[in-house]
Amino acid sequence: MALKVDLNADMGESFGAWTMGDDAALLDIVTSANVACGFHAGDPDVMDRTMRQAIACGVGLGAHPGFADLKGFGRHNLPIPAAEIANAVAYQLGAAQAMARRAGGRIRHLKLHGALANMASVDAGLAKACYQAALDVDPDLVIMVLAATAQESAARELDCHWAGEIFADRAYNDDATLVDRRLPGAVLHDPAAVGPRILAMLRAGAIIADSGKHLPCRIDTICLHGDTPGAVAIARGLRDHLTQAGITLAAF
Repeated sequence: MALKVDLNADMGESFGAWTMGDDAALLDIVTSANVACGFHAGDPDVMDRTMRQAIACGVGLGAHPGFADLKGFGRHNLPIPAAEIANAVAYQLGAAQAMARRAGGRIRHLKLHGALANMASVDAGLAKACYQAALDVDPDLVIMVLAATAQESAARELDCHWAGEIFADRAYNDDATLVDRRLPGAVLHDPAAVGPRILAMLRAGAIIADSGKHLPCRIDTICLHGDTPGAVAIARGLRDHLTQAGITLAAF
């Protein structure tokens, strides 16, 4: 059974006067924060506020680049050439690094967002292009990958620092990809169910798909979506359940 695991959340996804998620509450629970970089969500003021709060809480900072799709929250698949996407990833990482440095911290990891992440989970070439662009900026960056997918294959091929991620609040297909959000049961909302589900995966050392199929993988970090309704209750319930089972939550 894994004795230590990171708990991360996607955040900094508000924009101007529009608020998404309760970042301040989540930062008291998680150990890593994936901060939106202004393309799918977020803006310079939101990035600054979120990063300063994360640093004050001792939470690790990560860049969370996505498609330039504010209206769709980065969840529209966009037919953009891989080279163009790679430039967008490097651009967003640079913005995150600048904001983090100004706030007194540093960007330790990178995680792709939304549709871009889903596309890279089945397209190793796209994943490799995105990760290489980020590593060109910072070779020591930790790449957070969807465990047991093409993202992991790309990170292994690049021989970079990487962390395998599973999702607390998302259902899985048999190939380790996430069930489409448009389908019933794709997003989990019951705090009482999330903890036992994730503990079972940690003990098995595997993703457990909706079908019950076990997909062995390295699990370094567990994600909660900050925009999921009830995210704070789910995060707190998961943290309590894991710590009571003897799991240490700490940044990877």
